[in-house]
Amino acid sequence: MGKLGKKARKFAKKNLQSVLRDRRKKKALLKKRYSSKNGQSNVEDQKKPVHHSNERNTEVEPFEDLPLDAPFTENDSDVADFSDSDGYLSEDISYENGTDSEPGKLLEGDKCTSELMTQNMKIQEDLALQKRKLERLKRKHPSFSKFLEKHKKDIEAMQNGEVFSDEDETSNPGRDSVTEDNQGKIKGRVLTVSTISSWCRLIKEENKEAAFVCVLNAYRAACYYGAESIGLKFQNAETFCSLVMSVLSEADNILRGLLGLSSSSYKKEAILELKDTPQWVNVKPQMKSYLRSTLSLLDQVTDSEILGFALTRFRASLPFFAAFPYLLPRLIKTTVHLWATGGGMLSSASFSIIWDVASLFTTDCFDTCLAKAFVGYLAQSRATEIVNNKHLQFLRNSLVDLCSLDVQKSLSKATVSVRQLAKILQWGLRTKKKEALQRICSWEYISCINLWVGFIAVNIRDYDLQPFSVTMVQLINGVVGLFPGPRYFPLRLNCIRWLNDLSNSTGVFIPIASFVLDVLEYKIVRGGGKAGPALFFQSVLKLPKNCLKSQTFQDECITSAIEQLSSHFLQWSYHISFPDLATIPLIHLKKFYESKTKESLRRAVKHLIEQVEKNVDFVQKKRDEVAFSPNDHQSVEAFLQFEKSSLSSPFTQYYRSVLEKAALRGSHKNDKISLPRQEKSKRKREQPLNNAADESLINGSGHKDLDTANGTKKRVKRRALKA
Repeated sequence: MGKLGKKARKFAKKNLQSVLRDRRKKKALLKKRYSSKNGQSNVEDQKKPVHHSNERNTEVEPFEDLPLDAPFTENDSDVADFSDSDGYLSEDISYENGTDSEPGKLLEGDKCTSELMTQNMKIQEDLALQKRKLERLKRKHPSFSKFLEKHKKDIEAMQNGEVFSDEDETSNPGRDSVTEDNQGKIKGRVLTVSTISSWCRLIKEENKEAAFVCVLNAYRAACYYGAESIGLKFQNAETFCSLVMSVLSEADNILRGLLGLSSSSYKKEAILELKDTPQWVNVKPQMKSYLRSTLSLLDQVTDSEILGFALTRFRASLPFFAAFPYLLPRLIKTTVHLWATGGGMLSSASFSIIWDVASLFTTDCFDTCLAKAFVGYLAQSRATEIVNNKHLQFLRNSLVDLCSLDVQKSLSKATVSVRQLAKILQWGLRTKKKEALQRICSWEYISCINLWVGFIAVNIRDYDLQPFSVTMVQLINGVVGLFPGPRYFPLRLNCIRWLNDLSNSTGVFIPIASFVLDVLEYKIVRGGGKAGPALFFQSVLKLPKNCLKSQTFQDECITSAIEQLSSHFLQWSYHISFPDLATIPLIHLKKFYESKTKESLRRAVKHLIEQVEKNVDFVQKKRDEVAFSPNDHQSVEAFLQFEKSSLSSPFTQYYRSVLEKAALRGSHKNDKISLPRQEKSKRKREQPLNNAADESLINGSGHKDLDTANGTKKRVKRRALKA
């Protein structure tokens, strides 16, 4: 065989297998030598996987199941009140005769502050030294230790008696009888109604500041009553009630009078400006004592009417917290807890304070209010499987109003929250695990979606929330597709309602007719089902299997589907494309009408078909009269705007009757749904909300002023007397 030519050698060098094999061996040898020279860094680079451009990455990121309130709790921390004071005020008012300018300078000056700190450190060191000496003395001389134990009770009794001594007062307000036991030891002072009345008279008629200090000390003891050991006692419940009611009613006006503020002033700047004035030195400890004592009262009391009255009166004193910002976290925590767990007037009064704190103080307070409120809202939604729907809806509306105070900041939190919801949904769609499905079909998950749908509906007209609304539509569609069975019809109908709300608020068409028709066309009852218990789909997400064969379930499905489909048709009843939009749903409705035999169901479906056909003829007639083309968007938007403003279409009148029937149907059902018992254990039924909660929910007056002090005072006094 002859020698290869130049072109043949060149071709063999590039393409023959033996040549390529030798080339790979040389390349591997070179790589090995190079890696040995350059050390461990190149070895680590070789271990990294190489992803080729023509290969698909099939690795799935691990799912991190975080709680839904994680975006709101990452920076959440409670700030404690680190004040060394026990809360009691000195009843020696001799400092009020000082000069006008010196007190402010002595207390507010930086030089004085540093001197006081050094003095406190020296005193603490001396106390520690004396304590060590005392311990050594007790170890060396056991008799001395026995002597201290013998007289310990006498010393404590003397200290308790001296806390409330008022011998320095000129008029001796509140000089009570002191009870003694058989051995003559002091038990403590006993307050009576006459004593409190005399204090209040001295405050109103003679402006005695010493009497006001005594009242605040007694009020402090009443607010901490039962929480700590105190030397003060109350003669009866009427005395306790009289003291608390008097302070809550008059303390704010007295403090404003001492500072020279009008009762209508509700600005924190007015309080901050007074911090450099001489009268602030005397009023500051009294104001601080009142605020701290009232916060303790809100933590201790459990009666809803007393709490509602206290919150209503305490709301006027919110500007005082500008001088004590370290008390704001405690106030927010307490009011959010009462807002989430209370009901009726108590929840409304609590949210009024939350609203005022978020709008009156800094952005940090708004962040704290929003975080605490969101956590409380989700905690209330996950408390029970079948929730108190009215109270949860009130919490949702209140939280939407709170988020609307700062839409941009709330939107950033909402985006993170919806991203977490989407991750959970992707986890469920990908794995179909039982834990994932239970996590999605839960009131916590559903309440979170319901909150952000309401947030979009309220604020989309004033802010650019269109991208966020698109994400919510995709999320809701995913939830609908994940639960196709009849047991999840309540969840699907809730999703349809949210899509209707988003479509109505954004003005964007969202196709939901197919979801509603799926509910209508599902055949459940065969050969006639039993009546079954009453059902209310807004209070349940998943039904038991033995409910699916009842006639009541089918009636509720059809009624709820007609309500949602009517709401969908109403939104587009004046649109020029309504005849085209209603064509396919009408075909399915007529087919469903022919397949049913129960007269009540046939009547409801037939009425809907007739009204839709009337509206189709109405719009078609108006559409035939116009001369513009479908491409003229401005003319299309202006189509039937006059009729829409006057609400003169036939379908509008029909929808009003649908709403009236839905309200009547809901009024006959409890907030908690009654399901067939699958277990032998009995469920505890929650008490329904009182009328005040219903009125505040219907009227939408969740964060408005609650001027109910006069009517509540008598009820509070009666409850206290019974206690």
